Amino acid sequence: MTRGDRIFRTLCASAAAVSLFIIGGTALFLAIKSIPALQEAGLVSFFTTSVWNPTVGDFGVLGLLIGTIIIATVSLLVAVPLAIGLALFINEYSPARIRRILTSSVDLLAAMPSIIFGMWGFFALQAPLVGVASWLNLHLSAIPFFRLSEPDAPLLRSSFIVGTVVALMIVPIITSVSRDVMAQCPRSQCEAALALGGSRWGMIKEVLLPFGKAGITGAVLLGFGRALGETIAVALIIAFTVEANPYVLEQGGGSIASLIAIKFPEAQDLEISALIAAGLALFGMTLLVNLGARAIVRRTQIAA
Repeated sequence: MTRGDRIFRTLCASAAAVSLFIIGGTALFLAIKSIPALQEAGLVSFFTTSVWNPTVGDFGVLGLLIGTIIIATVSLLVAVPLAIGLALFINEYSPARIRRILTSSVDLLAAMPSIIFGMWGFFALQAPLVGVASWLNLHLSAIPFFRLSEPDAPLLRSSFIVGTVVALMIVPIITSVSRDVMAQCPRSQCEAALALGGSRWGMIKEVLLPFGKAGITGAVLLGFGRALGETIAVALIIAFTVEANPYVLEQGGGSIASLIAIKFPEAQDLEISALIAAGLALFGMTLLVNLGARAIVRRTQIAA
């Protein structure tokens, strides 16, 4: 091994060590700083109740954990069909000139600040989405997901609206990764499927999607992780409540990230510790999602 190779290997190993140090240091910092709040509220109570009363030191984030998952799930239900469809259109159907425009547009959306999406959602998308929510409740109320607690419940600033806005934010991420994965499929296999008399949709279903399912699964879970931690757009739009709201079409809800954004500017010592503990819960949730994504992708690759 040459001297240059040793230097390069050392630099790469150092970069890997720094990454591990950042993750470990962040987890350690959150754990240490959250101890006062967890001692005051009780570890079990903090994760099994839905209350936020810094005056008496009573904290619980169960409702916000559920709200975080609800918002992220809504965003996935909206984003995944759009993102996969857009990736397929860019790769398989669009002319070369339009393909370049769409690719640049998707990359631009991925780089757009979340506060822009939040303001756009608050001022421009709420009214149309209220109409969509009303239609869903009117025609699909047999599905518990689309029910209301009472007929005249307000539909503004709901988890459904927030989830839809967050979906628009994660569409570029899922689209970009999925498109790159699909582009790696050998064209000879695709052309062979078409030459045998198959339709383009048949080629996509039998060749392209099976080839890219591991990468597409990873892209979806990457988008889910982004949705779990989205802050500004959620804080701007949703009518914040600590309790979980299972009626996603109704006003009210919250997430861990929005709790931190809303409460932190006025928080004092014990409440700051509680917010850090909430951040620790979000950190753990995101870590579990990422580990689950790796396991699913690995299992999918082995099955393929």
